[in-house]
Amino acid sequence: MRNMFSKIALAVTLFVFASAAANANEAAYLKAPYADANKVTSKLKSAGFQVLTTYSPAKKANLKVIVVTNSALKSAASKKLRGFAAIQKVLVDSKAKTVLTTNPTYWLKAFLQKDYNAGAAASTKKALSKALGKLTPTKDALPAGKLAGYHFMLGMPYYEDMELLKKGAKGIKSSKKLFALKLSNGSTLYGVKMGKAAESFISTIGEDKALVLPYTVLIEGGNAYALAPKYYLAISYPLLTMGQFMKISGAPDTIIRALKKAVQ
Repeated sequence: MRNMFSKIALAVTLFVFASAAANANEAAYLKAPYADANKVTSKLKSAGFQVLTTYSPAKKANLKVIVVTNSALKSAASKKLRGFAAIQKVLVDSKAKTVLTTNPTYWLKAFLQKDYNAGAAASTKKALSKALGKLTPTKDALPAGKLAGYHFMLGMPYYEDMELLKKGAKGIKSSKKLFALKLSNGSTLYGVKMGKAAESFISTIGEDKALVLPYTVLIEGGNAYALAPKYYLAISYPLLTMGQFMKISGAPDTIIRALKKAVQ
């Protein structure tokens, strides 16, 4: 009888710990000590990252988004419709003197869904820390256990509710292509330059999270997909209120139009 009670107590304890872990907040972004974009880029390369592009969203010269990948990310993302997880981004704001990086745990939980790879997240975060220095979580967070099934509110899209931009897609027009990352499952992730008008929403809801850009397009099986903007913008700005969302209500449609024009 004592044995049975011990097993029940253990099971309850494990359930409580598992529930607490699932409900604990995971930050979308991590702050790092300031360094200029050239120095950050050099350190990222030294830490084993492949730098795919450096981009100024909405043509804002003070903002530099450095898009990176590594073997762990590419391997984890080489599964059906998981290619969006193949990159991480680092934002250097020379005006605010800040450096912000995406948190691999947050984004891999969101984008890999049931295929989440804890090892890839941990090793990538360790490499980012090696490159950038001490990383401090921001307040932009969501419960870890809800990231895979995240949507902003009732009626809003989930990760899997992607936009099919074009069937029989060949790639991205050269004038709009920032990078092309080929994955081992045959898919290719592209970084897309949408133009100032389509990217101007960052001025309304926060340039400090400008590493939401560049927007990416995944071409897989001949089809071009993009994450639904109402999903992607919301998960990129987890503290966004409905009032703030309404101020950029036209942005999702503008983004999709721009991405469709970029696909060839």
